[in-house]
Amino acid sequence: MTASPPLRADGPGTGSASAVRRRWPFSSLTGRILAINVVALVLMVGGIFYLDQFRSGLIEARIHSLRTEATLIAGALGEAALRHTSESSASTELTLRNEATPGILRRMMVPLRSTAFLFDEDGVLVADSRRLIAAGREVLIEPLPPPEESSWPTEVAEEAYDAIAEVLGSDDDLTPYIDRLTPRFEDFEEAVLALSGESAERLRRHISGRTMISAAIPVQGLKQVLGVLVIVTDSRQIDETVRSEQLTTLMVLAGTLGVTALLSLFFASTIARPIRRLALAAERVRKGIGRRADIPDFRRRGDEIGDLSGALREMTRALYRRIDATESFAADVAHELKNPLTSLSSAVETLQRDVDPDKRALLQKIIRDDVGRLDRLISDISNASRLDAELSRSETEDVDMGELLDRVVEVYRATQPASLPPITVDVGNGDPLIVAGLEIRLGQVIRNLIDNARTFTPEGGSIRLRGYRDDDDVIIEVEDDGPGIPEAKRQAIFDRFYSERPRGEAFGTHSGLGLSISKQIIEAHGGAISAENRRRPGGGVIGARFRIVLPARS
Repeated sequence: MTASPPLRADGPGTGSASAVRRRWPFSSLTGRILAINVVALVLMVGGIFYLDQFRSGLIEARIHSLRTEATLIAGALGEAALRHTSESSASTELTLRNEATPGILRRMMVPLRSTAFLFDEDGVLVADSRRLIAAGREVLIEPLPPPEESSWPTEVAEEAYDAIAEVLGSDDDLTPYIDRLTPRFEDFEEAVLALSGESAERLRRHISGRTMISAAIPVQGLKQVLGVLVIVTDSRQIDETVRSEQLTTLMVLAGTLGVTALLSLFFASTIARPIRRLALAAERVRKGIGRRADIPDFRRRGDEIGDLSGALREMTRALYRRIDATESFAADVAHELKNPLTSLSSAVETLQRDVDPDKRALLQKIIRDDVGRLDRLISDISNASRLDAELSRSETEDVDMGELLDRVVEVYRATQPASLPPITVDVGNGDPLIVAGLEIRLGQVIRNLIDNARTFTPEGGSIRLRGYRDDDDVIIEVEDDGPGIPEAKRQAIFDRFYSERPRGEAFGTHSGLGLSISKQIIEAHGGAISAENRRRPGGGVIGARFRIVLPARS
């Protein structure tokens, strides 16, 4: 039939083609690329709400500063108690209950923006920094500037942050903070520890959700515990700092996420869209929509998709060539079968009417010749039609062409009559003539060429086979001493059903498929076959030479 593609080692696929599914708005490939690039950023966005190390560090630092502040204030209160005792003639007992203690506590707590409670050694509240020293005085009112308006990206980020934070909530289990108008000593378990002379700190959860930080320090005078100072502050400033950092990080990641998504979509479009166009074009080829479906050409991309596009275009062209060849083969078969059938029909009709014995004998001979010709045609056509499938699914093997030539010629020498031209072989002693292919089919090509040469070689002539290496190729040549090949027919002799008969040969002896099948087999092995005339020095034709070029096995 037609020239097949080079043989392949693996078998044909068994899966059937399926229709290209419609995907909207993104293809599966686009979704995967987008997911791979975005998922890491999404995890980072979610991770900022679980990164408590930064917040914990700030709280630890605040506890340390709160302890330092409480120590300084407790020292000042102890000194004030000592001074009050030394200046008072009415009492020699050290005590925090004097008129100076509340004032000192309030003044020292104003810049700290914290709340302080002072308890004596019996747990009775002595002073509360929340009670203003200026009670009853005029209150000065100073108007505050309006709050700054946030941009819409900031507002969106804040709303998203608050929504996510509300869903996630707090993962700690702090004890609730009891906020009383008049605090009680038993509300602060750290104060109980401080009465023993040790400082202690605690974290509690306010009803508003903020973390309350408290530090209890013993107030001492002359190595005597006079009471306990408890300083309480909330985590509002820390939470605002953490919130600000998280919002900034969230906005940066959101911007990065948007850019990554856009770049991913662009990147995916450069991959998914061409592949989808190729898939749709292949689907049109499968369905046979239009006589010639155009495969998009992306070879200028210079990447794997360009390679795929080029391969699909070549495959489609080969497919259409195969279709054209099949149609042409069917037409040629019909034409070649019609000739002997017409002759056979005419002979049968004439045989029925004619009673002349000599004519009847001649008609019967014509009928036998036509039946034989039909038998040869049908056999050769059957072999040619099966050849494509066999070449595409068969496994290749290493074939030594030198040994193959020797074996084929040895069979001819053992079986042919002495009247036929002798056959000689020359494969030299050089590099091995190893090719990858099907030994049976390569042997069929050699036999076809020998049979062709025997047909045209006159009595006294000979047939010569030669094999040798030429760089990366194995060359096989078959020469005869026949009349040669008409120059205008050097390519046509490889066409199907072409038959150039020597004088004296009966019509229909050959089907005209031998050289066509040989060309098909050689091209399926990635090689080439050609024919030329052998000439004497003066230019006269002295025979024909067929040359086979096959890639050598590396």
